[in-house]
Amino acid sequence: MWRGAISFGLVNVTVRLYAATEDHDYHFFQLHRKDHGRIRYKRVCSACGEEVAYEEIAKGYEMDDGRLVVLEPEDFAKLPITTERAIEVLEFVPIESVDPIYFQRSYLLEPENQSVRPYVLLREALERVGRLAVVKITLRQRETLAMLRARDDVIVLHTMLWPDEIRPAKFEFLGQEVPVRPQELEMATSLIQNMTGEFEPEEFVDDYQRLLGQLIEAKASGAEIPEGPPEAPSGGDVIDLMDALERSVAQARGRGEAADSAESAEKKPASRRRAGQGGETTRQGARGGAGTRAKAGSSRSKSANPAASTGGRSGKTADTGSAKGAGSGAAKGASGADKQTKGAKGQPTTRRKTTGRKRSA
Repeated sequence: MWRGAISFGLVNVTVRLYAATEDHDYHFFQLHRKDHGRIRYKRVCSACGEEVAYEEIAKGYEMDDGRLVVLEPEDFAKLPITTERAIEVLEFVPIESVDPIYFQRSYLLEPENQSVRPYVLLREALERVGRLAVVKITLRQRETLAMLRARDDVIVLHTMLWPDEIRPAKFEFLGQEVPVRPQELEMATSLIQNMTGEFEPEEFVDDYQRLLGQLIEAKASGAEIPEGPPEAPSGGDVIDLMDALERSVAQARGRGEAADSAESAEKKPASRRRAGQGGETTRQGARGGAGTRAKAGSSRSKSANPAASTGGRSGKTADTGSAKGAGSGAAKGASGADKQTKGAKGQPTTRRKTTGRKRSA
């Protein structure tokens, strides 16, 4: 939707701009309930009463004294805006210094082929120093303040409101002395701590959209419309704030304990299976004898050495080499174990002793 360049210092990064979000709402239109005819809107001139084509429409602004100023597209093109095809970096600021109230919309920046290297350089530099880039950009003939930040291996642009577009909070209670008891503050803090977790967006579901989709499907198929939720009791004012806090904390702790119990119950069968598999592997490895263990150790050593000796390779490569060596050694050990077992049929006592020595070792 936009094409230009990020300029910071003497470095230019040519990029393309894409919308980072999409709308999943159900979009309805207005219709006449009687015959289901759609309601249309026409551009009608209030002076002559005629319908006006889009290309015949200009933009007008009314002055305080009533005068009308008409602006044509060529008038906007004459504005001396330097950010029409450039994202001008003004400064870099700490992430925590920007209030989220300023953010409007999010966009993804894709580098042009010749700008991939400086793009990656800027992204990694932003990640390393933990900073946001304050920029200006012109979108739809309007210059706006924006921020650049690194996210998921790309640079994201967030358009922002100007400071004079943020409304100050002017509420009557702000001038009042509102007492907060230490016990209430302590209990509220405890409630927050019991409800604290890591933010994982995929765990949250848009229930309204899901239920609205079911409603539309039911209406379309002539099925029975699902019942609405029960009417919530009118709570009114909180009579005993401390009592409400205590019950809330107990409820939050109960949910946390239930979740922990369910999680541990899910892990136990898996742990037992892994333990059983580990024991079987130990017994098979023991049957393989000392010669098999020597082969496995030799295989692991050979596989790990090339990765360890190449200084330019990453730790990930070394880990991969070691894993392959271990896998190869294990495979040979299993093969030796099969042969040893076949030759040792009818000698269960010897196998038990060997297994015991392996476990103690």
